Formats: sequence, C-alpha cells, structure tokens
Amino acid sequence: MKVLMDGGEMRRAIARLAALAAEKNGGTDGLVLVGIRTRGVVLARRMREEIKRNEGTDVPVGILDIALYRDDLLSGGCDAVFKGSELDFDLDGKNVALCDDVLFTGRTVRAALSALSALGRAKSVRLYCLVDRGHRELPFCADGVGKNVPTSREERILVRFSETDGEDGIYLDSIKERR
Repeated sequence: MKVLMDGGEMRRAIARLAALAAEKNGGTDGLVLVGIRTRGVVLARRMREEIKRNEGTDVPVGILDIALYRDDLLSGGCDAVFKGSELDFDLDGKNVALCDDVLFTGRTVRAALSALSALGRAKSVRLYCLVDRGHRELPFCADGVGKNVPTSREERILVRFSETDGEDGIYLDSIKERR
C-alpha cells in the first residue's frame, strides 16, 4: 500500500475544505454540513470543528444515509445496510456542504442528492471530498477536493480516520495484490 496522505496532510486538507466551504457560502449563515454515512460523517464533523475554530460559529452537522437511494439496490450488487439519516435541522433554504471521503463514479453523489431532496429543499448543495480518484460515470465534480489522485480501476483508495479505524491516513491499494 502506498501512503497518499498522512495524518498531518489530512488535517491540513480538511482545514482547507472547511475554509473553502465557509468562503463559498459567504460566511456561516445558513450553512449546514451533511456527511454521507460513514466516513463522510467524520469529514463533516472535522470540518465543523475547523469552522468553529476559524469562524467562531458552530454549524449544524447531519448524517445522510443513502442506502435506499443506491441504483444497485435492486440488482443485488448492493450490500449496504440502512441505518437512517440523522438531521436535527430543517434543510429548507439551507446551503448544504455535502461531505464524502472519496469521489469516484458519481453514483454516491446521485444517491445523496436524491436522499437530500426527500428530506427538504435546500437552497444550494456543494460537494466536498477528501479524494477525487476520477473514473466518473455521472457528470459530477466536487466544489472542494483535498487531493486529486488519478487511479486505475485495479486500485482502490482507503481513507482511514482515527474515529472509525484507529488511525488517520489515506492509502492507495492494488486490488490485484489482495486476490
């Protein structure tokens, strides 16, 4: 496995994403952070802490579960378990900073937009990801990216957070080597 970002590089990337989210929003008024379950939630919470430290404002964070909106749900190619979304705020009229760890085909983003629209009518939605690995199948791009990493389909990106995995780091792994 190749290290793409260590813990320090991840912290700096998250700080940049948080600053960009506040800047593109014109401050923190009306801004909410919504993390796509699971690692997008950690990213959203860390971005909130950076915004709080820099702007002095505690913006709301919600958890978005996209399991029921995946386009592979009925084909049997989906092993996701629905745990539910957790938003203790109204989305109507809010500027949503949608957070996820890796942007790949765009199918997760499509599912997230469907799930968000079922919960309310946001004023805007901007996407923030730690890694963009390319290979888009749907026409989405992030408003903020921690790192662009060209990959092959025989590779995968592993994002590890201390909260979920016991360490901070982003790695490039070969799928062929794991077989």
